[in-house]
Amino acid sequence: MSEKVISHRYFKTREIVLIAMFSAIMAVCSWISVPTAIPFTLQTFGVFCAMSILGGKKGFFAILVYILLGAVGLPVFSGFSAGFSALTSYSGGYIWGFIFLALVFWGTEKLFGNKLFIQIISLIVGMAVCYLCGTLWFMYITKTGFLYGLSACVAPYVVFDLLKMACAVGISLRVKKYVRI
Repeated sequence: MSEKVISHRYFKTREIVLIAMFSAIMAVCSWISVPTAIPFTLQTFGVFCAMSILGGKKGFFAILVYILLGAVGLPVFSGFSAGFSALTSYSGGYIWGFIFLALVFWGTEKLFGNKLFIQIISLIVGMAVCYLCGTLWFMYITKTGFLYGLSACVAPYVVFDLLKMACAVGISLRVKKYVRI
């Protein structure tokens, strides 16, 4: 009886450590800015890795912890920003959109399993939902139209996000072979 309790606690502790680790990975990725004509961060790469490696449930909680850490003032968002003001800024809707991305991934995983093709489709659909949340918030804050929001905040980043997604899925395939998640 005591062996079951110990192994059960170990599994719970392992999950908590993985969730915390991926929250930290998302923070570090958000600080890395790639200077191109339109600069972008690796924040979504961290989100995609969390979802691909941890799965829907643990990935969701990793994102939630990441957002809560930023909300209470730890500088985990891009540009070392933090606080509730970062979450209500013109780009804050995209951060909130990560929660919906995770919910789409988790729901798809529950309904259709975790095959690679399903994961890729759910990441793409989840990213579209994230874009929608962020664009709607951007429109509300800036009092602009939907097409302007898409052209200013989504179109320049789609290709980069798809590349980050492909890299995250590729890395997750390698990591899952060697590590029991």
